[in-house]
Amino acid sequence: MNPYIRYVGERLILLLATIFISMTVVFFVPRMVPGEPMNAIFANMAAVGGSMNAQEMIVEYRVRFGLDRPVWVQYVSFWRELAQGNLGISISNFPSEVSGMLLSALPWTIGLLTVTTVVSWVAGSVIGAVIGWRGRKAGWARLMVPVALVLYTTPYYILALILVFVFAFHWPIFPLSGAYSVGMRPGLNTAFIVDVLRHAVLPALSILLVSLGWWFLSMRSLIISLKGEDYILNAEAMGIKERRILWGYAFRNALLPQTTGLAISLGHIVGGALITEVIFAYPGIGYRIYNAIKSLDYPLIQGGVLLIIISVALANFLIDAAYPLIDPRIRFEGSGGS
Repeated sequence: MNPYIRYVGERLILLLATIFISMTVVFFVPRMVPGEPMNAIFANMAAVGGSMNAQEMIVEYRVRFGLDRPVWVQYVSFWRELAQGNLGISISNFPSEVSGMLLSALPWTIGLLTVTTVVSWVAGSVIGAVIGWRGRKAGWARLMVPVALVLYTTPYYILALILVFVFAFHWPIFPLSGAYSVGMRPGLNTAFIVDVLRHAVLPALSILLVSLGWWFLSMRSLIISLKGEDYILNAEAMGIKERRILWGYAFRNALLPQTTGLAISLGHIVGGALITEVIFAYPGIGYRIYNAIKSLDYPLIQGGVLLIIISVALANFLIDAAYPLIDPRIRFEGSGGS
């Protein structure tokens, strides 16, 4: 068998095993938490004046969601429904389907985190390459490095709280929460788009600044380590322009690990920045999962976490599959390498 095909097949088996084991854990752990998932439905009915007998309601809804059956039967039923592409009905948002709720939240998470991840990666990599190459020649490098260290070591949710205090409370320049203003009708028009962008500024900054610090420090370290490589020294001895050596030799070689990090970060995007989304009440996947955990909404927890697991596992699988094609130094077992 072709070594590459065997290599990809092994990674595919690992991908499926990761999804299976992770979802098994996610299925059982919430059911071990004390509490009654039906409380969310009670609260919703009470809010609209419902008067159905609580005990009758518990029995009816437990049967409706299959919670009256043994856990192992629920587990088998979960996989059977999942194999048919059915994520179930949300308990806390009955009768909304889990798939519909996640699909409505997905664009907000992807829109927020894709932009912040890509922008921080590009800006951090470019600035880090320049600072790493010029070293002490750039006077502003002395300021950039400690600033990047502070940003990288600051939890993004702490930075989010600082931004909220400064730019939403002290100087109310940006909205405090939500994805768009109350009463605003969603649509592809200038007023709505501008309103969405204004609401996204603070959560985006809280993520972007922290990520920028990491990408900057990472690229700076890579460039510094590459400056002593033989091919860089040979290029300098041949009189090649410094700019060409930086961008054509050092930067290109440093991009491989940076690109790997970017791919992994993009794989995590679907999970959202949970705490940031909670702080800003931003209607993304992380915010959905948070509310589902609070109300012990088993189907919504399972659906949300499944989406995250698949995106992260798939991103790692694609990286593993692409690496041997990108980097010729990687060899497979049986082909003379490690």
